[in-house]
Amino acid sequence: MTQQFPENDAQNLPGQQRSGQERLVDAEVEPEDKAIEAALRPKALDDFVGQKRVRQQLSLVLEASKLRGKSADHVLLSGPPGLGKTTLAMIIAEEMGSPLRISSGPAIQHSGDLAAILSSLTPGEVLFLDEIHRMSRPAEEMLYMAMEDFRVDIVVGKGAGATSIPLELPSFTLVGATTRAGLLPGPLRDRFGFTGHLEFYDVEELELVLRRSAGLLDLKITTEGFHEIASRSRGTPRIANRLLRRVRDWALVHSVDDIDARTAATALDMYEVDSKGLDRLDRSVLESLIHKFGGGPVGLSTLAIAVGEETETVETVAEPYLVREGLMGRTPRGRVALPSAWVHLDLEPPES
Repeated sequence: MTQQFPENDAQNLPGQQRSGQERLVDAEVEPEDKAIEAALRPKALDDFVGQKRVRQQLSLVLEASKLRGKSADHVLLSGPPGLGKTTLAMIIAEEMGSPLRISSGPAIQHSGDLAAILSSLTPGEVLFLDEIHRMSRPAEEMLYMAMEDFRVDIVVGKGAGATSIPLELPSFTLVGATTRAGLLPGPLRDRFGFTGHLEFYDVEELELVLRRSAGLLDLKITTEGFHEIASRSRGTPRIANRLLRRVRDWALVHSVDDIDARTAATALDMYEVDSKGLDRLDRSVLESLIHKFGGGPVGLSTLAIAVGEETETVETVAEPYLVREGLMGRTPRGRVALPSAWVHLDLEPPES
């Protein structure tokens, strides 16, 4: 999975992110990126790289439903952005030989919005709801009955004259995707027959993703080149494919035919994506934490002011990856730089 970039790569340097340009190591998809992302998506479960346990379990669910001759159980996919939830939804529809209807939680703010979608489904159709946890509460309550009984009640009129009209629905499969499974209400979560949680990829799995994408893009890259890009991809296929295309552009401009580790490293260094996948914002947070506050602890708002970013940006964009990589810690007194952060910035960590 990958994303398309504007013609002028200079506008996308991480050092210019405040004006709203793309952040190379951001796992969210941009609207203009969907064409290339769709072209690189695998079309079958056997071609999907990584997530071995989820693939095996999902394959069993789909095979059993085909043997029964019925729609598959409803599927809930959770995990960070960029790991393949949308791709798996498309694969489910492909494997079942069914049409796919795509919508999202934020687009369904009224129960009538959901009723319009459900009433237009065909038998066996797969309905994919991205960010399902952001649906409105009335729509969620309507979805309970639709998932369990394949029926919804449409209320006509208001007040004492209101009447409820039952509407029978064809059998369908709902595939819900969420980055925050904890926000889903229990009754909705319990109605999914299969729940799969997608984990971050290791470097070896990302190399397989990159090899497949490089073949589709007709790129010549050495094994070391694949490893260099994969190691900077933050465990996310979408970021890996985005960095691959940036390296491709650098090689094209500099007339490099075979991309090796040195070429990949030089290209990604130019885009300020370092060996751990940290970009300008990530390093700025660590450098401020170490140089200005002696490694902490320091409050989030104070740290954000020192970096020159909004508090929410530091907390939701930079902090999760820094904590996951063991570079920064969160304590009751504030954020602290861990020893590995000092080492990564070529500094001597304090004895304490």
